[in-house]
Amino acid sequence: MGNLIDGKAIAEKIREEVNKEIEELKAEGITPKLVAVQVGEDPASAVYTNQQKKNCEKAGIVYELKNISSDITEGHLMAEIEKLNNDKSITGIILQLPLPQGIDVKKIQATILPEKDVEGVNPANMGWIVYGMPHLAPCTALAVKEIIDSTEVNLYGKDVVMVGHSDIVGKPVALLLVSQFATVSICHIGTSEAGMLEDYVRRADILIVAVGKANLIPGSWIKEGAIVVDVGINRVGDKIVGDVEFETAKERASLITPVPGGVGPVTTAILLRNVVRAAKWAKKQ
Repeated sequence: MGNLIDGKAIAEKIREEVNKEIEELKAEGITPKLVAVQVGEDPASAVYTNQQKKNCEKAGIVYELKNISSDITEGHLMAEIEKLNNDKSITGIILQLPLPQGIDVKKIQATILPEKDVEGVNPANMGWIVYGMPHLAPCTALAVKEIIDSTEVNLYGKDVVMVGHSDIVGKPVALLLVSQFATVSICHIGTSEAGMLEDYVRRADILIVAVGKANLIPGSWIKEGAIVVDVGINRVGDKIVGDVEFETAKERASLITPVPGGVGPVTTAILLRNVVRAAKWAKKQ
């Protein structure tokens, strides 16, 4: 088990840096404040917001949960976001998903000021990733990059396979890594239905999987010596498992993230770091 990537240790290092930066900001009279916008009631979101509150308060970040009725119109929700944009005491905004039917998620995300967008989902922040100069980028995508950086692998010319093409993981991860001259392939349902997924996975020097389907990737497909980053979190019975068949994969991979304890803790720490970066961005305005 010596080839496990310790996400908790990476997260702790990020938290230490965040704590130091928050102390420096407070010495300048700036207290980072994160507001989470929750529309309607969702039990899963309640778990996330409680965890956010706990993590923020531990780091010295002011946290506020803004509950909004599920019958709000898209226009009124945009107006509520604008109020938060205009409140100079608020340095970060996070939009809890899902939103009620009839509300365009991307339109609401685009309403959040780029400099307060701690999830990195505003089109402007996504655009900076394309330029290779990310300001605030999606937390999970940054967590994947942080984990790969921690291995000290030279990405130049490496064959990277990204399974999953979501806007907040697959696409930004591919852009972040191609900026370091990795050769990146993005696989998705079309790749799988064409019967080509196994071929791509078998050749990957670095494999990243973010689909949300338990044991989607058989461990026997993993190239000997590959680095595997498993973003998936799936409940199977009373166990939490990833998207990669772990027990077989860990025998073939040189390094692999466990689930849980891999990408998750790093993503949580990255959110705190993004809140701090947003506060510093606001200071320059």
